[in-house]
Amino acid sequence: MLSLSKLTAMGALAIAGLALAGCELGPKQSQQTGYRGTGIVQIVDPQNVVAPGDVPPPPYALPAPSGPKAGEVYQNVKVLANVSQEEFDYTMAAITQWIVPADAPAEEAGCNYCHNAENLADDSKYTKVVARRMIQMTQNINQNYSDHVKQTGVTCYTCHRGNAVPKYVWTDPRPSDGRLMGNKRGQNTPDPSVAYASLPVGTYAKYMRGNSGPARVISKTIHPTTANRQSVKDAEGNYAIMMHLSQSLGVNCTYCHNSRSFARWEQSSPQRALAWYGLQMVKNTNEEYIHPLASVFPANRLGPQGDPYKTNCATCHQMQRKPLGGAQMAKDYPALRTVGPVVAPAVPGAAPATGAAAAAAAPAAAAAAGN
Repeated sequence: MLSLSKLTAMGALAIAGLALAGCELGPKQSQQTGYRGTGIVQIVDPQNVVAPGDVPPPPYALPAPSGPKAGEVYQNVKVLANVSQEEFDYTMAAITQWIVPADAPAEEAGCNYCHNAENLADDSKYTKVVARRMIQMTQNINQNYSDHVKQTGVTCYTCHRGNAVPKYVWTDPRPSDGRLMGNKRGQNTPDPSVAYASLPVGTYAKYMRGNSGPARVISKTIHPTTANRQSVKDAEGNYAIMMHLSQSLGVNCTYCHNSRSFARWEQSSPQRALAWYGLQMVKNTNEEYIHPLASVFPANRLGPQGDPYKTNCATCHQMQRKPLGGAQMAKDYPALRTVGPVVAPAVPGAAPATGAAAAAAAPAAAAAAGN
């Protein structure tokens, strides 16, 4: 007869087995994403697939591009002055819906998030100054980075999704206190920025700023040379950024690489080239459009080292191969598809939007690229 202690132990093992069995995932789905015969296959667990998400419809039918220009009707329109007043109002209404919708916190919702309600032309709110630059950033991505965003394009909603601050952003990590003992050099603490691996947490700054080098550590020769030598630290940083890309898109390494030769471009899938263009886009976005706004943001919108929240792959993708499941974002918003001229403010005789015009244009709340 089994003793009570043995029965207890067996019961514990049975419970543990059931618990583990409960963690076993169901049937997987496989999809060939590279050239036939290369073994570039994605294994997908249907239980963990992120839903595409709902894309808000346009606020109303896209107006005709004819009619007086926004810069002729409203004061201090610096970025979208060349579009018609009606298209300007339409774009502002959409931007409000994307960033500070009606169900946002009371202090953020609506036009007043960016605008001085008594003078829409006023630039005193930092949110308006920032939003104006973000519209230029969106135009730049759609016009100059079609190698990555294709014809799908991006809008403010691609990243913001109803939030004043996008959910996935990054800043430079808090610096070390300088002590020798206990200073882990930003390593060996599992961190979400590197898929909870014990890798360097300063990876984004290393690869996602304007002066960043390529994410590459494999030598092109058998032996290292003076011109072709990478340190273990470089290798760890490279692995960390790859972990970030994999997690951000919800894919594994073979989405881009052929595992028999990770470095060989000709044996990689087409997605690797798309990822390369995406990294260049992120670098440009952070360096040219976001980081220079550090002096504009208040302290509560800056990181521990005083830099603003910047973008990475997760900012747009949010654990999907294609942001929002590949939903066509920019097709209904021509004002955001190409870089427009920056117009000198204050057209003589123009007046701030009032009445019905103000009600339509005020949605500039979120991205105040106008007034």
